[in-house]
Amino acid sequence: MQHKIKSMSVHLVSVPVPPGLADSTWKIERAGFTVVRVVTDQGLEGHGVTYNDGGGADAVRSLVMRSIAPALAGRDPLETEVIWQDLTREFRGIGRKGLTFCALSAVDIALWDLKGKILGLPLYRLLGGNNPTVAVYASGGWTSHSEEALVEEMRGMVAQGYRTVKMKVGVEGGRNPQRDARRVRRVREAIGPDVALLADANNCWDTATAVRFANSVRECDLFCLEEPVMADDIPGLARFKQGTDTPLATGEHEYTKYGLRDLVLAEAVDIVQIDVARTGGITEMLKVSAIVQAWNLKLAPHAMEYMHMHLVAALPNSLFVERLNFFEPLAANLYRNAPVPAGGFLRVPEAPGLGLELNLDFLKESDARE
Repeated sequence: MQHKIKSMSVHLVSVPVPPGLADSTWKIERAGFTVVRVVTDQGLEGHGVTYNDGGGADAVRSLVMRSIAPALAGRDPLETEVIWQDLTREFRGIGRKGLTFCALSAVDIALWDLKGKILGLPLYRLLGGNNPTVAVYASGGWTSHSEEALVEEMRGMVAQGYRTVKMKVGVEGGRNPQRDARRVRRVREAIGPDVALLADANNCWDTATAVRFANSVRECDLFCLEEPVMADDIPGLARFKQGTDTPLATGEHEYTKYGLRDLVLAEAVDIVQIDVARTGGITEMLKVSAIVQAWNLKLAPHAMEYMHMHLVAALPNSLFVERLNFFEPLAANLYRNAPVPAGGFLRVPEAPGLGLELNLDFLKESDARE
């Protein structure tokens, strides 16, 4: 029986994070998601998630409810490609990146969740995968931590079974790379040589500083350095690659296959961190993955492990998913059955679609607080 889209709803959910948490450029006060639910005329429901950062979430909700929901009423949720093209054409004048694509991403993920449920397949199977176990790395190590707290947290990640971990660099707003180098060396000494160590600068440096930092910690064998300069500075990213042999990770702030294309053609990326919750959903991520494969690069999506796990399980050029520690309490509240990593791996649910059960009580409580 053919399904038709009947209705949509949007929920803004968030939880507080430990006080004082910060990276090189951002002080974090809450962890938040924007949850989009799509219901068919047959009573089947799919959901997708994007970010809830500051006032932007209200704009995303308004766009979904006032523009996207009416445009998709009565449409077949299986028509993900046609719907994606229709929406991007309609919205080309109001935003080909940013909040418009966050809204599109959440809707597209919800449609793919529905597609899996309609067909009775988990998404990783629908996407052509056959192994539901994906590698996952622990991400934290905030610049606001003291050295002692940083080392304790990173040791704790390894003790939980993670074989790949990530820390932040760019202390004092990026003004003290020598101190960053000391922190990296302390972490490497604490976790040993066999644990992969990633570092994330969150856009804080100019190219020359980033190159000097990367070369100063070469003996620490960083798996990669993420966003060492402003994400929009593609020439600067390319110069970074020319100045050091530390692999460059970037892409979480790019939108669509076109943004990735420009990174790749500029030789400004080694590990692609495109985010399904920003770049246009699963429909666009499949095209992103094809470009990454064509240039023999690696895909390591940014955050959102429960949105990315099926993609990483299915796409052969994927490395792992990222588990950002400050989002863990939020995910635990949002889902009744979210898988928990064990031994550095995440088991993807076998239930149809995303395989995730929303906690409707938490959604109702969040709606009531607004």
